[in-house]
Amino acid sequence: MSLPNKLIVFLGRTFSGHNHDYIMLNHEFPPEFDWFTEINVRVDLGYLGIRSDYRGDRIDIPTKKPRKSQKHPNPQLSADQKAANTALSRVCIFIEHAIGGMKHYNILVHTFSNRIENFEDDVIGVCAGLWNLVLSY
Repeated sequence: MSLPNKLIVFLGRTFSGHNHDYIMLNHEFPPEFDWFTEINVRVDLGYLGIRSDYRGDRIDIPTKKPRKSQKHPNPQLSADQKAANTALSRVCIFIEHAIGGMKHYNILVHTFSNRIENFEDDVIGVCAGLWNLVLSY
């Protein structure tokens, strides 16, 4: 989680292997609790079930383009939907910039082998702290 000034305010724990973003969200924030009722949440299309699983009026997710079918051979989003998606992406880009800023520290980019338990979490925490320190100057 990041603020619009690219400051990182929350890091979830790491998961080994390939994991879907929404599955990791469910592990970190179980849907039974009211996590997102008091804050603005802006997510990408990797979190498609968030509105139905979580409670909150301020959950923003882009509109997905309809699937192509025989009935709708050339599906399109309306101009309003495209404008809403553009507005949302202009806000969410700061999160991508924060992630990219952490990747300036090459340990996150390259594969490393270690045997220390939870070392990945420590490394990401240090990189996020360094990134936040750089932002404060």
